[in-house]
Parts: sequence; C-alpha cells; structure tokens
Amino acid sequence: METAPIIFVIDPESNSVTFNKIVEQTFDNEDFVAKVTDLFARNVTDNAISSESLYATINVNVSSSATLHERAQCTPDISKSACKSCLLSAIKEFPTALNHKRGGTRILQPSCYVLYRMDVAGEPGGQAPAPAPSATSKGVPWIAIVSSVVGAGLLIIIVGSCLFLKRTKRLKKDMENNQEVQLLHLRQEIEEEFSKENSRGPAGSQELSLMRLDIIRAATGNFSDECKLGEGGFGPVYRATLADGKEIAVKRLSRTSGQGLIELKNEVILIARLQHRNLVRLLGCCLEEEEKLLIYEYLPNKSLDALLFDSNIGRYLDWKLRMNIACGVARGLLYLHEDSRLKIIHRDLKASNILLDGEMNPKISDFGMARIFGANQDKANTNRVVGTYGYMAPEYAMQGLFSVKSDVFSFGVLLLEIVSGRKNNGFHLQEQGESLLTFAWKLWSEGQPFELIDPLINESCDEGEVLKCIHIGLLCVQEDPADRPAMSLVVHILGGDTITLGRPSQPAFSVGRKVKKLDRFGHTQEASTVNGITLSVVTAR
Repeated sequence: METAPIIFVIDPESNSVTFNKIVEQTFDNEDFVAKVTDLFARNVTDNAISSESLYATINVNVSSSATLHERAQCTPDISKSACKSCLLSAIKEFPTALNHKRGGTRILQPSCYVLYRMDVAGEPGGQAPAPAPSATSKGVPWIAIVSSVVGAGLLIIIVGSCLFLKRTKRLKKDMENNQEVQLLHLRQEIEEEFSKENSRGPAGSQELSLMRLDIIRAATGNFSDECKLGEGGFGPVYRATLADGKEIAVKRLSRTSGQGLIELKNEVILIARLQHRNLVRLLGCCLEEEEKLLIYEYLPNKSLDALLFDSNIGRYLDWKLRMNIACGVARGLLYLHEDSRLKIIHRDLKASNILLDGEMNPKISDFGMARIFGANQDKANTNRVVGTYGYMAPEYAMQGLFSVKSDVFSFGVLLLEIVSGRKNNGFHLQEQGESLLTFAWKLWSEGQPFELIDPLINESCDEGEVLKCIHIGLLCVQEDPADRPAMSLVVHILGGDTITLGRPSQPAFSVGRKVKKLDRFGHTQEASTVNGITLSVVTAR
C-alpha cells in the first residue's frame, strides 16, 4: 500500500506538529526542531559558508502542497569560520523561537541570520515556496540586521551616557567635598604657622594674617581688569588698595592651575619663615569659598623681564642698576642656600620671578616649587620636573636631580641675560639654533666677550665688571654641577673681591651649527661653523 507523504504543520495553539492535519501521529516540538536543526546544520549552513556571498537557501518539497523553506546568510565582512560559528549559534535558538510565527521563525544575530518556514498551499497563512532571492532581495535582510545593530548601539550609547553623567556628577561632588575638607585643614595649618611666626618676630614686625575675602574683593574692585598687574603661570596678580590706603599684591590661584593645595601650602608656610630684603615678603593669605589667594607686599616696578627685554624700557636699566639687581639676586639665593633657618632650593629662578621695588631693589618671588633640604642633604631626585625651559640645569631637566647647584645654573643664565638684554629661552629661534649660553661661550673663547653686551648699556657699562659677570655666568652654566661655583663665592666676586677664576668649560644645552655675532652696535655678522659643539636635546618630563 502506498504510504501518504508526510507534511509537517506547526499548530501554535496545541504547540504540536501533525501529519497532513490528520491526527494519526503527533510529534512533539523537540522532535520537529531536531529534524529542522539537523537539516540546517548539514545542508544550508554548509552551502552558505561555501558560497562567495555567504548566502544559501534550500526549498524541500515535502508534498505537492507543502514546502519547507530554509535560508541562511552572513555579513560579508566576516570569515567563513566565523560565519559557521554564527549560524550554528543562531540555529541553537530554534527551540525558544518556535512560536515566533505560525509555520516557522527567523533568528537574527549581529553577523548572520537564519530562517525556516513551512509553506502549505490552502492553509491559513500558507504560501507558495519562496523563490531564490535576487541580488536586490539578498540585501533586504541586512536592513533588519543593521537596524537591530544600530538600535542596540544607540541604546548602549544612551545608557552609557546616562551612567557616565551620573558618575561624573557624583565624582565632581565628591571632589568638591574633598576640596572643602582639604581647604579647611590647610587653613588650620596655616593659621597655626602664622601664629608661630608672629610670636617669633620682633615687636613691630609685619604680622602674617588670614584675610577676609570680602575685604580683598573690595580692594581689587572684585578682581577687575583695571587692577590686574599681570598673568603668572598659576593665575593673575592684582594690585589692591586696603581701606587704610596700604597697597598690596594679590596672587589669585586659578582653579584650573597646576598649583594645587600642596604647592599653596608649601609657598605660604615656607615663605612665612623667610625674612630677607631680597625675598618678596608675604603678608598673608585668604582661603574662603573656592578662592585661594596669596597676599604680598606691593612692588611697583613689576618684574625684571618686563623691563630687561623691552627695547623701549630697557634703556632705563643702566649698568649700575643691572649690577645692583644681579648682586641682590645673588644675596637672596645665598640666604636661601646657606643663611636661612632652612636650606631651600628655589627650582624656578628666572627673570619673571625677580620683582623690583620702588628703589629697583630685586626680590625673589614664587616659592611654590621650592624644596626644603635637611641639614646634611645636598641633593635630591624627583619624578616631577618643574620649572622653566631655558633656566633648568641639565641634570634636573634630564634626570630629575636637583641641588643648590641647580639654582646656580639658573642664576648663571639670568646673569648672561642681564648683560646681553636677551632671553635664553627662544634665543635659538633668532640665532639659527644657537643658545644664548653657547653664543656667550663662543665669544668668550674667541676673545670677543664684549660683543655680548646689550647695546643699550654700551655707554654706561664698566667693562671690567661686565667681563667679570660674563665669566661668572659661564662658570655657573657649566654642565657638571661640581664645576659650578657656590653662591657664597659668586656673592664675594660680584661684591668686588679679587679672586682668580678658572676657565669655563663649554656650557650645557649647546645647540645649533651656525652663530650670528653681534657687533658693538647690535648688528649681526655671520660667523663660520665651529666644530666640536655638542648637541643636547632636552625634553622636560
């Protein structure tokens, strides 16, 4: 007897599979899914990964009125092995997706999709077997895939953004709370330090104090531009006039500046312990709300760099004034290194940190980066190099090693700038790669040191003193720290003591191959290349 053909039909209501709608035998879902899965794994998957387009479709005629349609496809950007893995992973989802739609289902994965459908003629929802898709129809499933991927991506971005904003807001609040606690502790420490220093000082000496923010705001016109003296590395400086007519300078630390609470504490407590005529005098500070303000004595003639490197104002800095400034800075450094209660390395000595009072007396300022040494300590190492390129000693810039000789190097640079009226930092841009230090050393070696002199002081300079300053400057910028003189010796020589000095060696940071010489009138002259110049490329950390 002829056996009737078997037609698989899925009935979602009874969740079973029957033959020809005749309930002669019933297969459960597991049996049906197992057959479909096996057919996919053996036929459609293999055909898809073996094709160029990673696409395959199979129609199985179960009877004259029913067809099992199967389709598999991968995105063209993945390998055949990845395609196979993706398809097999999708096929495993058949049991949970069986009731997705009557007579079949479709599984979408990020890089592939699979579909099976039982088409039965005359049955509700039945349809003719699907023809093999054209090139156009092949691309249609990717709309669904791309839409799913894009939708999922947007959802991830939205959720991630919300979480990020929430976390950022919480961290900001925690930082603000932490900042308030730190400021409170710092205020207490500074108040105790001021109390100690005030008790040590002689009667009538300037007392240190914590000033009120409302008083400073009133004195600076609420930090108006009209009261602004300049902009430093850590924030602006304002001129302020108190109610009693006393003038002060207010250093307002920027909230985004590199000088944090540690540097602020360092500068306030450190400078509170220092008393010298060539060091700027701290009067107090203000730590209220989110403001961090340092209060200094007001020095009307601004900083040395504002005068020295300005061709119009520089002419008023005659040789006598320049010599007085050099001697004053040297005495201030000597006090820091040897004569104060503490042994201090400034680490950022430069022309802009030399302030001038009403009588043009120099005062060293900005102690935020200064370091205190122990009684028997002569050098230290740091992983955080701070300072200004052009003034940093080579061992400090390259290895993080600093000592009193690091300040000596910076002083040597400053001394050569005072003599020449020219900046070391940026000098190579004008002199085809030559540094001011190398330029001075070459002129000295060739017996023409006076060509270094600033033309603005030709008439007022004492050639003997100029020669002495150039000699000392070159000794201070030698590459080996051991070869540099101590500040005590520098002060004695600048003060007029007659001491035989050694010949300076070639300075550090010798860059460039060509030198432009200056004649006595400030005109440049091409000089021939001098062999033997070492090239030191330094990048501060």
